[in-house]
Order: sequence, then C-alpha cells, then structure tokens
Amino acid sequence: MSTYALTDSWTMTRRELAHWARQPVRVVVGLVFPVMLLLMFGYLVGGGRGVDGEYVDYLVPGMLALTMAFGLEATMIAVTQDLDKGVIDRFRSMPMANGAVLVGRSVADMLQSVLSLAVMIGVGFAIGWRVQGGFAGLLAAVGLLLLFRFAMLWIGIHLAMVAGKPEMVQAVQILVWPVGFLSNAFATPDSMPGWLGTVVEWNPMSRTATAVRDLVGGPGGEPGHVWAAVVWPLVLLAVFFPLAVRRFARLSR
Repeated sequence: MSTYALTDSWTMTRRELAHWARQPVRVVVGLVFPVMLLLMFGYLVGGGRGVDGEYVDYLVPGMLALTMAFGLEATMIAVTQDLDKGVIDRFRSMPMANGAVLVGRSVADMLQSVLSLAVMIGVGFAIGWRVQGGFAGLLAAVGLLLLFRFAMLWIGIHLAMVAGKPEMVQAVQILVWPVGFLSNAFATPDSMPGWLGTVVEWNPMSRTATAVRDLVGGPGGEPGHVWAAVVWPLVLLAVFFPLAVRRFARLSR
C-alpha cells in the first residue's frame, strides 16, 4: 500500500474514532455486553460439562474468542449508512485512494477489539482466571484472537454490503450467531452428541478458543489447534476480503 493510500486510510480511521466521542453509549455497551456474558455463564448459568480443571480457566478463553466473533453490528451499520446516505459519493469526488473508507473502518474496529480484549482479560483475572503459559503465551493468544476478529470483520463488511440497507443489518447479523454458540466456548465437544461435537470442533471459533487455551495453559487446550487457528482466518480473509473490496468498488461507482 502506497503512502498516499496509508494517509487516506488513517484519515478515515480518525473519522471513525471521532464517532466514538459522539456516541459513547455505543462504545460502552460494546465493552459491557461480553463482560455480562462472562459473568452470567461463570456465576449464574454455570457449566463445565466435560471440563477437566477449573471451569473459569476453560470459560475465559472461550469468551475471549466469542467477543471477537460478536459486536460486528456497528461496523456493518456504518458501512451501509455511508453507502445509503451518499457519503461515498462525496468521498469519490475527492483525491482519495480506493478502499480507504473500508480500511479506516476496519482499523477503528480493530482498535476497539483491542480495548475489548483488555477489558475482558482484566475481568477474567478479577474472577480468578490464571495464565499458566506465561506472558509470551498470553501475547500469542491475543494475536490469534485479533487475527480471528480481522477475518470476522471482513465477513461482516461483505455481508453488510450484501444487505445494502442499515435496517437489514440486524437480520444478516443473525448469521454470525451460530458461529458463536455452536462452539466450545462454554462446554467441551466431548460432552455433546456425536454429530454436534463434530460440527463444534470444525467451527473456526472453536479452533481459536482451543488454541488460546493451549497457549495460556488452560484446560481444553490442544497444541495441534494453533496452526488451525492461523489457517482458518487466513482462508476466510482470502475469500471475503477480495469479495468485500470488489463489491464496495461496484456499489460506490
């Protein structure tokens, strides 16, 4: 990417970050919702079926992965609103690199994802989660989580442009929910019916959650899943990134 394109992308990123100051409630809700899920499953719903060890050490990595899969609505709505309100047409009249709007939106989303992970990790430590794999293992786990988020983000951007209208985003967003809940975030695949356990094991989010558990030394971790947690997001990116860019170029003509 050229310096010109990087400058335009950073300008669009600053535009998205400025929206945070005007919509602080949306940012706070995005941070609080996954914390509520963590506390609900950790204390109210309970669980731990098939978990060999402390449930909180199994649950927190799963919730970190779930947090990266959810919360795409803000980005999806922002993309559709820019297209629907003619904002993109005004940008096209300026000397701006193609795709800078999408790149800026994705960078802002990733910055919020880093903040969400920091909050969730802090809450995890507060409720008794302990990292046995050391600081290097935790950093590697965060890297895998952000890679998974980046892949999910571009899937969301593509689906948003398929939906076309902001009011249709919620209906399309429902397609992301099976990825989150048909996973090993809350229970092990061994505790599920055979066919369901197989589906759960092949879920890309399950691969990420299992790899994170291994890197932090928690129950349910399997070393062989680290490579899968890298390959799955890269495959998804290879499919949906060019689809999103091409569709954006076609819609913004």
